[in-house]
Amino acid sequence: MTAVVQAGRATVPRAAGGPAADVRPQVRRLGLRTPVPLAAGSGVALLLAVWAVGSATGLVDPRVLSAPWTVVTTGVGLAVDGNLLENLGVSLARAAQGLLWGVLAGVVLALVSGLSRAGEALLDGPIQVKRAVPNLALLPLLILWFGIGEEMKVVTIALGVFIPVYIHTHNGLRSIDKRYVELAETLRLGRRQFVTRVVLPGALPGFLLGLRFAVTGSLLALVVVEQVNGTAGIGYMMELARTYGQTEVIVVGLVVYGVLGYTADWSVRLLQRRALTWRRTLED
Repeated sequence: MTAVVQAGRATVPRAAGGPAADVRPQVRRLGLRTPVPLAAGSGVALLLAVWAVGSATGLVDPRVLSAPWTVVTTGVGLAVDGNLLENLGVSLARAAQGLLWGVLAGVVLALVSGLSRAGEALLDGPIQVKRAVPNLALLPLLILWFGIGEEMKVVTIALGVFIPVYIHTHNGLRSIDKRYVELAETLRLGRRQFVTRVVLPGALPGFLLGLRFAVTGSLLALVVVEQVNGTAGIGYMMELARTYGQTEVIVVGLVVYGVLGYTADWSVRLLQRRALTWRRTLED
């Protein structure tokens, strides 16, 4: 005598007492598909191809946008005579100093505000006000306070950095699952152990996300400050080229900024993958 096994809409006969046939439908994976080889550079390659075709066919006026081969030749020439490398070194030093002080300020303020109700009451409001005020609007005041030297430039970059670090680190602190707090209380962890073993690891994803925005913010602020009475740097080189109508030099500066931004973001993403190996996400 046979029995019938029903699974969804399918029915499969089987012998009485025998093993049931597995008729479950195949599960369709809803995650991301297999990574595309060289996906990161495909969009850039397409953009360069369109630019090259437009320049070769005359659709792009060289007075508006220099051809890519002209930009490469100009960049090589600037690198050989040392002008590009000297300005690049100045820009990297400024961005690094501003990034360092901005990240330090953002983390410290986020910890004070995120771990204390009193700290949040005192700090979060003014920081949110600063978040709504663009750095460009603060430049006249910063010039009055610090002059037009390096100090003003570093402070401006730091102000553009600490906001995203603070916002995302603070959010990471406040988004820690309440169950972890209850577990720490059950294990009778002290305040210091709770912060080092639960709070800081839990806030690390938020901090790293804020760091990605911070490295980009440091370059955005760098572009602004180097064009304000600067005497060196990539922005100064571009401003000088604008005065003399050297479009190819301006594009070289833009390419340098783009490469710096992409490299910095890629480095933080690599750090993020290495530091958060315990997480399973859609990207994995």
